[in-house]
Amino acid sequence: MTRSFELTRISQIGIPSQAISRSVEFYRDRLGVRFLFESPNAAFFACDGIRLMISTSKAPPDPSSIIYFEVEDIHKAAETLQSRGVAFDREPHLVAKMPAYDLWMAFFRDPDGNVLALMAENRRYPEARP
Repeated sequence: MTRSFELTRISQIGIPSQAISRSVEFYRDRLGVRFLFESPNAAFFACDGIRLMISTSKAPPDPSSIIYFEVEDIHKAAETLQSRGVAFDREPHLVAKMPAYDLWMAFFRDPDGNVLALMAENRRYPEARP
């Protein structure tokens, strides 16, 4: 079977928020995500080619997908975020030993309860790729 159409690139991810200004402070000032601009009902951030949109929602947040932020050193990243007031649900921990790297993750929440995570692939061999 030949493929004539496929979805291959994500350009924007949306996250609900009950208070945009509180979310801007969290994502910009605590997490250090690059702030782009704000409209009356949304704020936009740049994440290495993917736009993150925080938009107004009056309803309590429903469980949604987890956004994983890739970091080089998960322990340093977690320590930095903790010093900025971010509380972790699960501290950095080893998830899997892959052939070329060890996969580490740590989980935390934004002010609206959306689950976020840090993810690091600690490579055993610099030239190895997953």
